[in-house]
Amino acid sequence: MILLLDIGNTHTHAGLGGARRVVKQMDIATREVFGKDAAPRLKQFAGSHHIEGIVLCSVVPAATPRVRKMAGALWKARIIELTAKTVRGIGIDYPKPLSIGPDRLANALAARSHFGAPVVVVDFGTAVTFDVVNAAGDYVGGIIAPGLSAMTDYLHEKTALLPRVRIRETGAIIGKSTEQAMLIGAVRGYRGLIAGLLEALTLELRVKRLPVVATGGYAELMARGLRQITAVDRTLTLEGLRLDWKLQNDP
Repeated sequence: MILLLDIGNTHTHAGLGGARRVVKQMDIATREVFGKDAAPRLKQFAGSHHIEGIVLCSVVPAATPRVRKMAGALWKARIIELTAKTVRGIGIDYPKPLSIGPDRLANALAARSHFGAPVVVVDFGTAVTFDVVNAAGDYVGGIIAPGLSAMTDYLHEKTALLPRVRIRETGAIIGKSTEQAMLIGAVRGYRGLIAGLLEALTLELRVKRLPVVATGGYAELMARGLRQITAVDRTLTLEGLRLDWKLQNDP
């Protein structure tokens, strides 16, 4: 098995990758990797599986060496870090490749491998990111917008009367309470934002049909009301890490 580690701003997503797919996953709060609890949780997660390699990507530079040291102490295995310099399976047509979040490259790699090119990934994480692979199979850039929770939390923190809300589906289009009005703005409003951007991307890429893969915490919720989203894969980033290992190590 390959240990897969996607170190994000809020959560570190851990997975076990087999020959064909991600077979298991769990989340650890990224703040925990700076303490003592993460190592035993990772060890328990891996169980009795033999870890033959470790591949990670990170958008939290302070956490990266800690995770590498922790994983290296638990398993004497080769460690690969996916970056713009090391990624396999996709080209990069971008002015400053090292400025691309490596999780975005992992998403692009997995999407291109499973859905072809061109393809777009929409990742509903702390931020909502769009990542674009063109018809030639090259990562060419993307779009970044505030995440759903970031938006509603900001409204709560910066206003006196708006409450903190739990993001969920709402059938209403006219809010009959402050909370319902905020949910309409967050869920339905973001669907409108995403639909408009995907329409523009389809025109920009000059295609009639554009595969769009959703991933991240709110992927299922948002995809329910967006016909443009053709697939949902919560393990997309981990799958990209698994594929990168495979491309770098298989003969």
